[in-house]
Amino acid sequence: MKNEPAPPLVVHVDSVEEVPHLKGEHWGGTYKPLTPALDAHPGRIGANLSRVPPGRSACPFHAHAREDEMFFVLSGRGVFRHGDQLQEIRPGDCISCPAGTGVAHQLANPFDEDLVYLAIGLNDPHEVCVYPDSGKVLVRSIKTVGRLTRSDYMDGEPELPRILELAHGSGDPGA
Repeated sequence: MKNEPAPPLVVHVDSVEEVPHLKGEHWGGTYKPLTPALDAHPGRIGANLSRVPPGRSACPFHAHAREDEMFFVLSGRGVFRHGDQLQEIRPGDCISCPAGTGVAHQLANPFDEDLVYLAIGLNDPHEVCVYPDSGKVLVRSIKTVGRLTRSDYMDGEPELPRILELAHGSGDPGA
């Protein structure tokens, strides 16, 4: 088995390839992962250099259960949506989005030049994220985004619990 080289501890932003994540005319942008040595271990803090072109939002309005996020605006202008509030952002602004509050947030660029910011946060493998505008939920541990429907706790369970069926089938629950 060949040993893979360890991810670099130091990267220069110019040497990192920009990763596009675009959808339609108004969604997405690009990012450069700046912390590969940390990104290799889920749950550690990491940083990306994010760029949102004019007329786009990088991601849907969302609220994190576990991951705090910070954004530091480097260039351009944008808008920050936090709950029911909308605020213009500009270079030098540092934005804090604490997890676990149930208050959603979103960044967008309605202006004429790219919005560029440093995004810092965890990549928690057990994150749960809600998207109030669309009713979606992300459960990262099962790699699923979807919509939940309410049901009774016992809905869909068989009359005879499977564990009892298995125990009765073996003839000896201790076997």
